[in-house]
Amino acid sequence: MKKLALLLVISFIYVWEIPNCSVAQDCQYLYNVLITVPLKDSDRLYLSRSQCGYRNGKVLICCPERHRQKLPTATPPITSPVSNLLPDTSQCGNVLSNRIYGGNKTDIDEFPWMALIEYTKGDNDKGHHCGGTLISDRYVITASHCVNGPSIPTDWRLTGVRLGEWDTTTNPDCEFDIRGNKDCAPEHLDVAVESAIPHPMYAPNSRNQLHDIALLRLARRVAFTDFVRPVCLPLDDNLRTASFDGIVMDVAGWGKTENGSSSTVKLKAPVQGLEPEECRRIYSRQNIQLGDKQICAGGKEGVDSCRGDSGGPLITLNKSNRIRSNYFLAGIVSFGPTPCGLEGWPGIYTWVGKYIEWIIQTMKP
Repeated sequence: MKKLALLLVISFIYVWEIPNCSVAQDCQYLYNVLITVPLKDSDRLYLSRSQCGYRNGKVLICCPERHRQKLPTATPPITSPVSNLLPDTSQCGNVLSNRIYGGNKTDIDEFPWMALIEYTKGDNDKGHHCGGTLISDRYVITASHCVNGPSIPTDWRLTGVRLGEWDTTTNPDCEFDIRGNKDCAPEHLDVAVESAIPHPMYAPNSRNQLHDIALLRLARRVAFTDFVRPVCLPLDDNLRTASFDGIVMDVAGWGKTENGSSSTVKLKAPVQGLEPEECRRIYSRQNIQLGDKQICAGGKEGVDSCRGDSGGPLITLNKSNRIRSNYFLAGIVSFGPTPCGLEGWPGIYTWVGKYIEWIIQTMKP
């Protein structure tokens, strides 16, 4: 699949009335156009023609005075016992970027919450064999099968997490825009894991892999940047209980599993949620009884689970806030057909919204 990323080209246009030239966050009208998903071709052209400059690595846009309204930089704090441990929506799941994304290869700063999980093996060799998702400055969430699953060799120890990665063969990562300008990220960040906490009800050898969720507490806090940033958790009741039937979501990763990898560059793929009863019927053919805390998505040949990481995120947009849309973590990659991406066989994901109470109770300062 060809990469469809559209890089906005800076242009200067003489007009009778020169509007304000500012970042998108200061222009609510154009910001709302930018975060619309899917973005129409006419809107892409409109955004491209609205550019008026470039400052400190950010594209500037022309905002007519009547539309100029600075967006709030913060939202009311989360009213939960761990509100000081989780980021608010101004810090998590951010959509806004200097690019318009498309295609199956991610851009260098796309999905900055992606994590690679490092294992130290019996010969002291190290490797990344699962994925995870940054949810705060101290915690990464992943699948329990990446912590104590049957496919993890007994002489492997989960010892670290890598953040801010894009291309696993280079450090730092760089890419070039359509004019040949080089854009580089900071070096990736390797952080030790202080403790790995699988869900207490997870049964490693179960066929249905219920409660396949785990938390990794990092040995230190990490600073948020454009390349290292958490995803939002579905804390609101409407998100925790939302139906994903027919909803198009995204999986992303390097195709990391306990047994190998499919890509050196971070990939993404859209997957559509499937009606639970239909999914249960499909998997019952293999004597697998799915539960009500699992999400089914995908089932398109050669696409979905082949692009994501074992233990990695299934994400979708929360568009209930008219001012700011954020990605939130809908699910965690649990299991699927072998080989991956078989037509008619959806992937199975742990439903994160069903485990919010456990997450909150498990996290600590």
